Amino acid sequence: MRTLFHLWLHPHSRKVRLALAEKNLKFEALIEKTWERRTEYMAMNPAGDVPLLIEEDGTVLANSSVICEYLDEVYPENSLLGDDPVGRAEVRRVVGWFDVKFNREVTEYLVGEKLMKQFLKLGEPDGPSVRAGHANIHYHLDYISYLIERRRWLAGDQISYADLAAAAHISSVDYLGDVPWDDHPVAKSWYLRIKSRPSFKQLIDDRVPGFSPAANYTQLD
Repeated sequence: MRTLFHLWLHPHSRKVRLALAEKNLKFEALIEKTWERRTEYMAMNPAGDVPLLIEEDGTVLANSSVICEYLDEVYPENSLLGDDPVGRAEVRRVVGWFDVKFNREVTEYLVGEKLMKQFLKLGEPDGPSVRAGHANIHYHLDYISYLIERRRWLAGDQISYADLAAAAHISSVDYLGDVPWDDHPVAKSWYLRIKSRPSFKQLIDDRVPGFSPAANYTQLD
């Protein structure tokens, strides 16, 4: 069985989980507590992070971008990368926006401070960081709205890794109830479209031990 090592609410892992589901590839998802730095896991992935995918033939793949590119090359059906060089470049650009910029300006400030820091017993959330995350997310939701008003999906006419990356990060923040949806109806309509896809159910079912999701996390309207 194909195996994916991941961590609760980890957006890069969530992106890969969505990709596997969109491509109808069966897999077993295993939680890897990266802070424990297990010897067996470090031997497979010296970086010690997630996600890590082990294919049925034993091939080991680390890093979400590497995994996603691999999946589109080896399983080209239901392509999530684009059909031409220009389209693929735009998908990669938008993926980078969320995996780097959104992650740095929102995910780390909110999910990192409000949930993972408490889960790991590293002290109370840093107030200025949380406030920065709350302020920054508006800019990113505005950008989603800008793109969706010009395209069907974030990088073009078809769903792609761009949408999966954005949804992975936003869903992690949405678990905390920190997405100001009422201020961004266009972004919300896009999110509800992807949230209603069968591939997303696995994320809706996620639960972090000791932390219940916000009430709207499981709602599809």
